[in-house]
Formats: sequence, structure tokens, C-alpha cells
Amino acid sequence: MAEILLGLLAALLIFALLALMAVRLILAAAGGKEKENQKPWGISQTSGSREIQADQMEILSTKAGVLGILADGIGKANTGRISAQIALDTAADAYEPYQRLTNPEYFFRTVFREANLRIQKTIGERRGGACLGIAYMGGGFLHYGVAGDVRIALLRGGELIPLSQGHTLDVLARKAYEKGKISRKKAVWSMEEKRRWNYVGMDGFHEIELPDRPIRLKAGDQVLMVSRGIWQELSWAELEDLLGGPESLEEKARHITWAAERKPGDDKENGSVLIMQSEVVANAAD
Repeated sequence: MAEILLGLLAALLIFALLALMAVRLILAAAGGKEKENQKPWGISQTSGSREIQADQMEILSTKAGVLGILADGIGKANTGRISAQIALDTAADAYEPYQRLTNPEYFFRTVFREANLRIQKTIGERRGGACLGIAYMGGGFLHYGVAGDVRIALLRGGELIPLSQGHTLDVLARKAYEKGKISRKKAVWSMEEKRRWNYVGMDGFHEIELPDRPIRLKAGDQVLMVSRGIWQELSWAELEDLLGGPESLEEKARHITWAAERKPGDDKENGSVLIMQSEVVANAAD
């Protein structure tokens, strides 16, 4: 009898071990599948304290590369949202036919000029427009163009590196001071002024901001694009911390908007976050 009981216990133990191994295999397979299904980008939005979400954003992945578009609408009622949608559609429509984008800077200049004209024709006498940021990853490089105050940064090795400066009066004052066009006193007075001085849809649209040279991407790089409702609420250090975790890019984007929403204050702008993962493969040179 004792031998039969021992045999049954041994059989039950073996069965339990096999069941545990099976569960582990299923969980590992599910985790691997989930990881495979994770998109190499993430997006999230918050309306802040505004009734209307006037930001529009989209990511396009084609044979030519990956294009991130973020448009922050400016204007009362639906004017801002309409302007942002026009800016986004202009960029998306222009990019989709490309099989290869050999001159991103020319592409940017053409898109921004076209978006400016389309918005002006659509909104007529109404005051409005959109801040527009476009980031393109292709051929192992990052290219970008900005009109307005969309901010673009690069996360590399855990460090967040701001790239674009934006078209706000404090930036304009600093550049004017560096060129000797205004006094230091006047520049200091302007350093807290964050009003936009350029955006698509405005009369007298100015030249867009482009990098001095394309940024060569490395394996693991992440490109961050944010609108005013995010960079106005969160510092670069806070954004860096939020981007440094093991979560998916979609989760990181949501954590950033949640952090902006939790900041004190009753007058918050629309905020949008767009994160793109570089698909460059590591090599010995890196």
C-alpha cells in the first residue's frame, strides 16, 4: 500500500512539474509575441484645460522611411483644429508616393510652403494656423523641419538631447543678441516670452527651422516630438526620466501625457507626444 501511495505521489509530482513547465513556455511565447507586436513608435495626447483638442499627429512608415508629423492648431473654435488637420494632410499626401526620399530638406520646404497656402485659403479672414514639426528617419539619418514651437529631441544612451529651438520670441531675442542686433538688457527682458512668431497659415510666413546637418542615427536612438502642452509642463529632465524605463513606446507616451496632466495649474494647452524608435542595427562602429 505504501509503495502504491509513493508511486502516486511521484506521478503527481511529475505531472505538476510538467504543468509548470508548460505554463512557463506559454507565458514566454506570449511575452515574445507581445514584444514582436510592439510598434516602433508611440503616441498620446492630452487636451489640457482646453475644450477642443486642436493637435493632430500621424506616423507614416513606407519604403522611403518613417515620417512623424505633429501639428499644433492655433485659433478659436474649430479654426485651430482645421488648420492642424490641413498641415498634417499636406505633409502626409506629399510623402506617401515616395519610394525613396533623396532630398528631405527640399521636401520639408515644399510641404511647409504648401501647408501655409492651403491654410490661408481655407480659413480666409479668420486668425489661425498651426505649428508644424516633421521628423524623417531614413537611410540611417534623422532629418527634421519646424515652424512654430513644436519641440524635437533625441534620446541616446539614456540622455535626452534637444534638437530644435522653435520659433518663439525668446529664441528670436537670443539670436538677435548673438548677432549684435539688440542689447543684452533687451534680450534678458525677452527671455521669458514664449509667444510664437512663426507658424504655417500666418501672413508673412518665415523660413522654417532645419538642422545644420542630418543627424546620424545609432541603434537604440529614440526621436521625441512634443507640442506646447507637454514641454511647457515638463522639463527636459522629467521627460528624460519618463523615457528611460523598460515600457513600450506607447506606454511611455501615455506616461508623459499623464505627468503633464498632473502638473498644477488651470490653464493648460493641448499636449501631444510622438516617439519613434530608430531601426538602425548596431555595428562595430557604434
